[in-house]
Amino acid sequence: MQDENYVIGVDFGTDSVRSLLVNAGNGEEVSSSVFAYPRWKQGLFCDASVNQFRQHPLDYIEGLEYTIRECIGKAGKEIAKKVKGISVDTTGSTPIAVDRSGTPLALLPGFGENPNAMFVLWKDHTAVTEAAELNRHAATYPINYLQFVGGIYSSEWFWAKLLHVLREDPAVYNACYSWVEHCDWIPFLLTGGKDILQLKRGVCSAGHKSLWAEEFGGLPPDDFFSSWDLLLKGFTDRLFSKTYTSADAAGQLSADWADRLGLSEEVVVGVGAFDCHMGAVGGQIEPYHLSKVMGTSTCDMLVAPIDEVKGILVKGICGQVPGSIIPGMMGMEAGQSAFGDAYAWFRNLVAWPLENLLHTSPLLNAETAALLSKEIKDQIITGLSIQAAELPLLAEDELAVDWLNGRRTPDANQLLTAAFMGLDLGSNAPRVFKALVEATCFGAKKIVDRFREEGIPVKGLIGLGGVAKKSPFIMQMMADVMDMPIRIHKSEQTCALGAAMFAATAAGIYDKVENAMNAMGQGFDATYFPNSEKKEIYAIRYRKYQQLGAFVAEETAG
Repeated sequence: MQDENYVIGVDFGTDSVRSLLVNAGNGEEVSSSVFAYPRWKQGLFCDASVNQFRQHPLDYIEGLEYTIRECIGKAGKEIAKKVKGISVDTTGSTPIAVDRSGTPLALLPGFGENPNAMFVLWKDHTAVTEAAELNRHAATYPINYLQFVGGIYSSEWFWAKLLHVLREDPAVYNACYSWVEHCDWIPFLLTGGKDILQLKRGVCSAGHKSLWAEEFGGLPPDDFFSSWDLLLKGFTDRLFSKTYTSADAAGQLSADWADRLGLSEEVVVGVGAFDCHMGAVGGQIEPYHLSKVMGTSTCDMLVAPIDEVKGILVKGICGQVPGSIIPGMMGMEAGQSAFGDAYAWFRNLVAWPLENLLHTSPLLNAETAALLSKEIKDQIITGLSIQAAELPLLAEDELAVDWLNGRRTPDANQLLTAAFMGLDLGSNAPRVFKALVEATCFGAKKIVDRFREEGIPVKGLIGLGGVAKKSPFIMQMMADVMDMPIRIHKSEQTCALGAAMFAATAAGIYDKVENAMNAMGQGFDATYFPNSEKKEIYAIRYRKYQQLGAFVAEETAG
C-alpha cells in the first residue's frame, strides 16, 4: 500500500538545509528538521563588496546528516524501515571543483580554507567578465549555443563560474578534474560515488545552466570553449554527455550513508534538481501557470506541452529544457536576482542603529541590548508592511528599480544596480519600502510580459515559498500590479515536498511525477485578487518603472 511507504525530500537553501519526511500515500508531513549552515552564518569565505558568495561542502554534509537523522528520530524506527526514497533539491547554479574521484577540492589537504575550492553559490557574481566574454564569443560562432538559455549567458551560471575560478587560482586549476553542480553532487555523495565520470547529471542543471541540449548532441564541442579560453580545453570530456530527469534513480544509499542516517541500503536516491524546479512540482504546477518560488530571489517556473510550444524560443529567460521540471513537458525558467534579499537589505539599512549604537548605550546591559536589537529587527518588515499598506497610491509616489543584485530576467545583466527616484523630505521608511516592494512586483510583471510577447500565454499565478506565505501586503500588491489573481500554496515547504514527490517516483511508488503530485499535493489556502481601482495608476507607474530602468541600463552601459 502506498500509505505504508515514506520518502524524504531534502531542500538545500541559501542559508540552511531542510529535510522533510513524508507519507508517500497522502503527502502528510510526518517530521521535519532544519540546519543552519554554521560557516555561512559566520560570513566565512564571502565578500559582498565584490559579490563573492562561497559555501563550504562541510556545511552541506553536516546539514544533510543532521536533518535526516533528526527526521528519523522524530518519526521512529518503524517508519524508518518504510522509507523508500530520498531526493534532493539545491540552489543553482552552485557548482564546485572536484578531483577525479568526485571529491570537492575544499575537502582535500591544502584547500580547506580556499574559497575557490568551495561551492560558488548561485548569487555569486564574480564571473561577470567571463559571462560577458562568453556572450560575445557565442555571437561569433556558427551555431547559436545560447538559443535554449534565452540568448544571454549569466554570471550566475556554470561555465562563467568555472572559467573565473580557473583564471583566479592556479592551484585550483591544477587540481580540478571536473566541475559539478550541488544538486548533482549530493546524490553522488549519498550513493557512495567514487568516479566523477559515473555521476548522473540531471537535465535540469545541464539544460538550464551548462548549455546541454539534445539538439547539440549534448554539450557544445570542446572547440567552442577552448577557442574562448584555452584554460577550458578538454573540460567537455571530463563532464558528461547523457542526462537524466529527476524521476530517474541515481542509485541506492551506500552502506556508509545508510549507517550514518539509520536507513536501509535499499533506499533509492533520486537524481537531483534545482530548488525552484522541484518547488514548482511541490506547489502543484499547472500548464501555463507561472509558479513563483519567492525567497531570497525568485524562480518563476512554467511548463507547457512540448508539441504546443515547438519552435518557440523565449528570449532573455533562464532557459527552456524538455523534462527539466516535469518529464515529457517543456520546462521554462525565469526569475529575479533579489526579492526577499531586497527587503532584507532595506531592513538592515534601517536597523543600522540597532546593530551599531544600541550596545554602546549606558542605559542597557549587553544582554538586554542584544535581545532588544533582535526583537525590533524581527518586527521591522511586518511593521513597515502594515504602515505601507495604509498609504494612498498616487502616480507621483516614490519610485524604485529592484536590481539590487543585478537583473536575472528578462535579459540577464548582473552589472545593473538599483535606483530610487522621487525622494523628498517627506519620504519616510514606509514610503520607501512601499516603492521597493512595488519595484519587485514590477520586475515580476516584466517576466510575465516577456513570456506573452514571445508567444507563451500566462494563464495564472501560483505563489510559493516564505515570502508568499508570510506577507499578505506583498502578495496583494503582486496581484494588483499583475492584474491577475495569485494562489498561495498551502505547504510552507514546497521545495522539500517536491523533492519528496520525486523520491516517490524514483523509488517506483508512482509511475510518473504527476501522479505523485496529485496524491501528495496539499492544495491552496489563499488567493489574492487584484483591486480593479488600482489598475490605471499601476499602469502609469509601471511605465515610469520601465523608463527609470532604461535610464539605469543606459548609464550602466555608458
